[in-house]
Amino acid sequence: MRPRIILKQNVVYLHYYKTKQYNNRFSTNKMTRVIKFTKMHGTGNDYIYVDSRNYPISNPTEVAIRWSAPHTGIGSDGLVLIGDSQTADFSMRIFNADGSEALMCGNATRCIGKYLYEYGLTEQTEIALETRSGIKILRLQVTAGKVESVTVDMGKPASLPVDLTGTGKRDMTAQPIEAAGQTFIATTVSMGNPHLVIFTETLERIDLPAIGPKLENHPLFPDRINVEFAQVLTDDRIRMRVWERGSGITQACGTGACATAVAAAITGKAGRKTDIVMDGGTLTIEWDEHTGHVLMTGPATRVFDGEIALEE
Repeated sequence: MRPRIILKQNVVYLHYYKTKQYNNRFSTNKMTRVIKFTKMHGTGNDYIYVDSRNYPISNPTEVAIRWSAPHTGIGSDGLVLIGDSQTADFSMRIFNADGSEALMCGNATRCIGKYLYEYGLTEQTEIALETRSGIKILRLQVTAGKVESVTVDMGKPASLPVDLTGTGKRDMTAQPIEAAGQTFIATTVSMGNPHLVIFTETLERIDLPAIGPKLENHPLFPDRINVEFAQVLTDDRIRMRVWERGSGITQACGTGACATAVAAAITGKAGRKTDIVMDGGTLTIEWDEHTGHVLMTGPATRVFDGEIALEE
């Protein structure tokens, strides 16, 4: 099937139509539903958002792969489903571009806050959001009815022990790791999902497309891992690039920015409040000394609304 795109008043209607050859080869009685979606991005990390309470999707893995495709689908880093929750105000499920389900996404949580408020699903400026890595609190900064930025309480970071020597798992802080014939000094951090942070003084020389997948799939990490390369610019400013587990290079990663700020603090490379500068924009990360919680503040942007036919 191929998509036909119709643009009307800043709304994209993406409908799949069948060729004659398709009809002859795949004659079925499948049901087609029209799904309304919104494409949003947080510092360039873009996802397709669907209110699954009104538009349930039974096969999100398949749909995420199909819709995320840049040339034949909508194009995105993945699919986010917004739902009800028995323990919070709303819930979130996120599926990467390869169909794998993620535990958490900081940029997506900010976008959900904007979505919920601006589409009239809540009047609250403090929202509890259930994710696979626990409940996150979103605090919206609103001006004239528009969400300008969102601060997310990401909770406490945790260590991510690994078996470096074959003698048992232990914390990995500024320890060597080898991949593709190179040795890197890395720190692991969990922000509800796993991260490997590597500091370098020559970020522009890192061949991220080559080394990213090697580290993501390193034998030390049987469930794979997100990879961040970072360069400290000043005590409160760090440049970072990311290779996301299941998505590859993305413009930004909220949990990756948090993990980078935490790794910088525990290795003495930066203070507890830092701007993380990524390809898609900048997030302010504060690791609160009193609560131990990591606070992430940044923008969220609606790209467009649309409709797409889903055949089931």
